[in-house]
Amino acid sequence: MGLPDNAVVLSVDEKPSIQALERAPGCLNLPNGRAMIGRSHDYKRNGTTTLFAALNVGTGEVTGRHYKRRRRLEFLDFMNRMVKLHQGKEIHVVLDNLSTHKPKRDLWLARHPNVHFHYTPTYTSWLNQIEIWFSILSGKSLKGGLFGGVLELIAHIDAFIASYSEDVRPFVWTKSVVRQKRMKACFAV
Repeated sequence: MGLPDNAVVLSVDEKPSIQALERAPGCLNLPNGRAMIGRSHDYKRNGTTTLFAALNVGTGEVTGRHYKRRRRLEFLDFMNRMVKLHQGKEIHVVLDNLSTHKPKRDLWLARHPNVHFHYTPTYTSWLNQIEIWFSILSGKSLKGGLFGGVLELIAHIDAFIASYSEDVRPFVWTKSVVRQKRMKACFAV
C-alpha cells in the first residue's frame, strides 16, 4: 500500500547537546627543540544547543529548529511547526523509540488526526534517514569548527541547512552486489 497523493513523509529526530567549542591556540614542543604551532587539545565550552530536524523523505529537504532542552514540550513545539508547514497534508513521521516521542496517552496525536507516527524498531534508529543527515552535518560542517558562543554555532548550523537545501535530493538506499569467492581446496593431512 502506497502513500496517498496528498501525503508527506518526514524523518524526525533531535541532535542534543551540540557544543560550541572554542579551541585554545597553542604550540607543541617537539623533542628536537623545535615547536609546531597549531591548536592545542585544550578548549573552552561556550554552551550547547539541541537541534530538532525533519528530513522530507520525498524531496530530501531539511527543516531544523534549535532549543535549549530536549523534552516532550520542545518536540511538540517542533511538530506543531511541521504541521503548520505542511498544512492540509497527511503527515507520516518516522521516529525512534525515545520516550520523548512516545507518551503513554498521546493527546497531541488525538488533536492531529492527519499526523501518523511510525517508530523504528528498538536499536535501529540508524534506519531513520535524518540520522544520515546528522552525520553529514557533523562531518562536513561541525567537525573542527570553532564557535565563540551558542548564537554563532546556531547561525553556522542554520547556514549549513540553507546551503544544503539549495541542491537537495532525496536519499536513495542502495545495495552493493556481493559475490562469494570460490573456496580453495584444502585437504587434511
